[in-house]
Amino acid sequence: MGHDKAWLPFGPGETMLERVVRLVSEVVPADRIVCVAAEGQKIPCLPGWVRLVRDREPYLGPLSGLGTGLSVLERDADAVFVTGCDVPLLVPAVVARLFDLLGEDEIAVPHDGERYHPLAAVYRTSVRSYAESLLAAGERSLVSLIERCRSRTVPLDALRDIDPNLSSLANCNTPDDYQLALLACGFPT
Repeated sequence: MGHDKAWLPFGPGETMLERVVRLVSEVVPADRIVCVAAEGQKIPCLPGWVRLVRDREPYLGPLSGLGTGLSVLERDADAVFVTGCDVPLLVPAVVARLFDLLGEDEIAVPHDGERYHPLAAVYRTSVRSYAESLLAAGERSLVSLIERCRSRTVPLDALRDIDPNLSSLANCNTPDDYQLALLACGFPT
């Protein structure tokens, strides 16, 4: 992208990270929102109720970030929604639906028939031990965790009634993605 995506402006007075936190907070209690950042990474000013924690080990990717976040929340929550900072079109009802679909499983993850969407999924806090054992074995993939745990694969059609364009799964990975997301919200580019 050429820039730290968390800092990209998204509408008047809001960065992309601030927007994602605001959208998640429509479903998740404020005291259970955690932002995991790299050591030394500067983060936009977030509401005081957001807990900011730093990855324990650098460069280990989202599996490590998940483990760090779960370690902070395991006493407060049974399950958590995990997302990146680059999904400004997230539909809060999708978050609620994934929590509802979790049932007795350990993970509820959208799947398009070919690939998982592990950064738009609900994880039980109890999977932290699996994440840590995978990291200790040199694994960094969230898909490895999904395959190791009791996971509910959520077909995308189970989300289309509340998110017809599946925008909750659309990451802004390129400048074009970012421009399209701004346009989708009616913001000038």
